[in-house]
Amino acid sequence: MAVVVIGGHSRSVGKTSVVAGLIAALPEYNWTAMKITQYGHGVCSMNGEACHCATEDHTWAISEEKDRSGKSDTSRFLASGAARVWWVRTEQGRLAEAVPTIRRRLAESKNVILESNSILKFVRPDIYVTVLDPTTADFKRSAQEFLDRADAVILHEMKATVPTWSGISLKPVAGRPVFHIQPPDYVTEEIVGFVRQRMSLQE
Repeated sequence: MAVVVIGGHSRSVGKTSVVAGLIAALPEYNWTAMKITQYGHGVCSMNGEACHCATEDHTWAISEEKDRSGKSDTSRFLASGAARVWWVRTEQGRLAEAVPTIRRRLAESKNVILESNSILKFVRPDIYVTVLDPTTADFKRSAQEFLDRADAVILHEMKATVPTWSGISLKPVAGRPVFHIQPPDYVTEEIVGFVRQRMSLQE
């Protein structure tokens, strides 16, 4: 089994599109896909909606995606050809409580692709790729923390010469492969070739 993790520095930088694109481009790996979402205070992990439940009751939840319409992120994974898809929701900072169940799901799978940064605290993947968009100023702490573990970078092309994020150094990924993309195309032949080559090393 190989484990691929796709992370990114913020919301809406294309992480889901990269995961879906790789699933579609590499169907021979019979992917199990997993998306991990961490919610802030006042949002229930059971359904992702605002609530005032006792947090000790609803610190995390996991559900299997069955909808192939492509209307949600996890549905897109299924529509792209994943064998099974799981959505993990946790209260911010409490991902550890879901890890035993996540590990069981991983053990049941042939190959796994996860959308998350924080899972790197608990799982050492065979491939970790981070998606960076210099026009998006927000840079998650988790993305900074694990930047040096990225095997490759998917970088949005930009017209400006200076990224909008501040105080962020890309020195941790110096020398790593960088794949430039121009949305709506998030997965290029070069990215697919890189992942396929790294996957072959696990066989």
